[in-house]
Formats: sequence, C-alpha cells, structure tokens
Amino acid sequence: MTKPSDLPPITELTERAREIFRRVVEGYIDSGLPVGSKTLAADGALNLSPASIRSVLADLESLGLLEAPHTSAGRQPTDAGLRIFVDGMMRVAEPTDDLRGQIEARLDAAGPVEKALEQASAVLSDLSGAAGMVLVPSREEKLTQFSLVPLNESTALAVLVGESGGVENRVVEIDPTLPPSALEQASNYVTARLAGRTLAEASKSMRAEISAGESQLDAASRDLVERGLAVWSTDANERPVLIVRGAANLLDEAAVEDIERVRLLLDDLENKQSVASLLESARGARATQIYIGSENRLFGLSGSSVIASPYYDSEERVVGVLGVIGPTRLNYARVVPMVDLTARALGRLIK
Repeated sequence: MTKPSDLPPITELTERAREIFRRVVEGYIDSGLPVGSKTLAADGALNLSPASIRSVLADLESLGLLEAPHTSAGRQPTDAGLRIFVDGMMRVAEPTDDLRGQIEARLDAAGPVEKALEQASAVLSDLSGAAGMVLVPSREEKLTQFSLVPLNESTALAVLVGESGGVENRVVEIDPTLPPSALEQASNYVTARLAGRTLAEASKSMRAEISAGESQLDAASRDLVERGLAVWSTDANERPVLIVRGAANLLDEAAVEDIERVRLLLDDLENKQSVASLLESARGARATQIYIGSENRLFGLSGSSVIASPYYDSEERVVGVLGVIGPTRLNYARVVPMVDLTARALGRLIK
C-alpha cells in the first residue's frame, strides 16, 4: 500500500500533471465516480486531446496518486493521493455567515448542554450529508462521599455523592455473614480518600494502598471496597460515550455499487468504543484533523474518512471531540470549516 511519504511532493509534478490531478480529485469528490480522459477533455479548459490526458493519467497512476477501478476506465485518487491533495492543493472554503448562523442557532435552541451535544451531531450530519459524531465529555466530577447501605443479607447499595450534589448508586452483592461494621469501615475508608478527587484518581490511590498492604482495612472490608469500585468501573466502560447521527446518509446512490464497503462502515460505527478511541486521538490537536481511509486501521477495510476537531470549555480545556465520518470522497474543503465552526459554537455553551 502506497503511503504519502513514498510519493513525490506535489511541487515536483509538472503544471499540467498538477492540474489534471486536481481535476480528477475534485471530479471524484463531486460525483463519487472515477473521472475519464474524455470527461476531462470535454470542458476544453485543459486544451489537451484525450490521448495526451490519458498519458498523464497513466503517469499519475504509476506514481501511486491515482488508481483505475476495475469497473471503469476512469481514474480516482488513492488514499495517499487524497492526502497529498488535502495537504498541498486543497483550498478550504471560506465559511459563510449563513452557515455560521445555522450552526449557532440550532445549538443555542437545543437547551441544556446534553441536548446541545446531540444537536451538534445532528447539525454535522445534516450539513455534511454524512454521519455526525460527538464524543461526550467524560464524567470527571470530584466526589465527596461514599456509603455502603445494607439492603438485605446479600446485597448493599453503594452510593456516591459528587461536589455538585449529584448522587449515583449501584447494587453490590455482599457476603451474608459480613458484619455491619465492615460496611461502615469500607465507607469511611473510601470517603476519606475522595476529597478533591475524581473516582478514577481515588481508585488508583486506594488500589495501590490495598495492593501494597498499607491500608488498615480487614479482609472483609477490602473486598467490599474492591466490589464498590469495580461496579463503577464496569459501568463507566459500558456507558455510550459517542453520539452518532445520520448513519443513513452513508447509503447514498454512489454507495449502491459499493454496498459491502458501507456495510463494513456501519459495523465500525456500531463499535463505538473503537470510534471513540480514534476521536480521542484528536483531543490534543489545535486544529481540525483529517483521517483518510487506510491511514487509520479502524477504517482500512471500509475506506472511510473522518474529519474531527476538539471542543473546549470556557477555560480553554479540551472536553471532547466532534466530527464527521463518510466515504473518502467527502468534500473536505467544505466540511473542514463546518466541523471547526460547530466545535467553536458548542464550546461556547460549555461552562
């Protein structure tokens, strides 16, 4: 598989080759179909015969910039060719006031932040014609209290209280022979270590203490602490952290001839944890990121691209990532500013 690093810089191509390459890529992005020499010659702008154009197309194919699908005599860009185009030739569209207004109006009208997160994914889907994705901020609330309340001989309620006053609880199985003092000891131990920490931070510290034998807990209370922490860890891993809207947009007319690719993409979207991991990789970026087809292992088979951008709270801290996923023929020049605007608009709503 050709990598962009294996290709010559776009500046090393002749002016004629650059222009033909640009027209093939833009034609493919516009139609989703390979572009042939007759189509390129027909508009007259190149002032070249179909034979001359075919010769340049063959050269571009030999360089790994273009490929010829077996179903067509035309050419389309390879993933590596698209990367060269995006990085070196693409002219990003200037966002219009109308686009900015649409995005801000829909997010502002959504209401609470939770609804705005859902609306952001819907906005991206509607405007891009692809699927919109929003990675929801992790719950990192600092906690103040932990209690184990007996329900009956074999179960107890593990209760967490956050600094904001929010309360969450889970049912934990306990040993019927356990003395009530074990529940109290475990509750006091955890509460003492929660002050000013998130659950993840407190859990790491407590597990290290227990593992090193430095805690003052007896065996029964240690078991209860482990159970109480485990029930939250499991729940956090199973919570959906990714909102996806508009997956049906991926089933467009061009997809009919490539239905297996679309099926693979929809399967990828079902695996939300993997998609979330990809978006997480964009958290540290200061600008919108573009992942093209086989560049990313997750979408190597489905041949899809992701455009993603982090969004920030009022203190300029990254709290999540949003983006668009679709076929590699996404209109990158139009979607990049769209994703960037949505990230900025959403960030203004997060305090």
